[in-house]
Amino acid sequence: DIAFALGVLAVFGRGLPAAIRTFLLTLAVVDDLLAIVVIAVFYTADLRIGFLGLALVAVALFAVLVRARRTRWWLLVPVAVVAWVLVHESGVHATIAGVLLGFTVPALAMHGETESRTHRFEHALRPVSQGIALPVFAFFAAGVTFVGGGGDVLGQPVVLAIVLGLVLGKLVGVLGVTALVTRFTPLRLAPGIGVRDLLPVGLLGGIGFTVSLLIAELSFPDSTHTDAAKIAVLAASTIAAALAAVALRWDA
Repeated sequence: DIAFALGVLAVFGRGLPAAIRTFLLTLAVVDDLLAIVVIAVFYTADLRIGFLGLALVAVALFAVLVRARRTRWWLLVPVAVVAWVLVHESGVHATIAGVLLGFTVPALAMHGETESRTHRFEHALRPVSQGIALPVFAFFAAGVTFVGGGGDVLGQPVVLAIVLGLVLGKLVGVLGVTALVTRFTPLRLAPGIGVRDLLPVGLLGGIGFTVSLLIAELSFPDSTHTDAAKIAVLAASTIAAALAAVALRWDA
């Protein structure tokens, strides 16, 4: 969804300041991280401290290995898999393992290297992530059927709630919080852009089908509400993209 939002920005927002793209990237990453924290806190029913402690040990070992002078993938991958399994067994959603492991990778060049390891790893893993992992996730998470009366799910109140939350909620949240932060703290937006210029970014924030679908799977115990939530997420992402495209073209 981050790539899709950036694609809409690139196509319809040509000529706009580069700071808007930077703001969108930062917003998207922080938004996903906060959503994953919500998953860890509110969707953990049975916490096993022992497994969680072992998982943290595995993450610490991964941090040592990934910061060594030479990184060996054949050591990093097994340790990462062990950390993932241990976090899963602890009762915390296993997505948190990926976040913790990602935080341990140094974002600054070290040991005389010309580029950071985050950049090098991202470049190496992008084909697997975007070409295999994301499509497989979307295929399994977004499957909704309208056969056999499945269209009745459109009448669920959760559909309207999610559409309004993603389209209007994200817009009000992004613009409102930015306005409050820039007014009452020393923090400021980049030169040349104001809160009004972030209107398209607020709309692009409504494109959120990956983590939103994951939360929908965890939130509802019955298939009727789950299907309704999935339809709402996909519909809201489409509406948000269309509105953002219009706003970006107008601004550009």
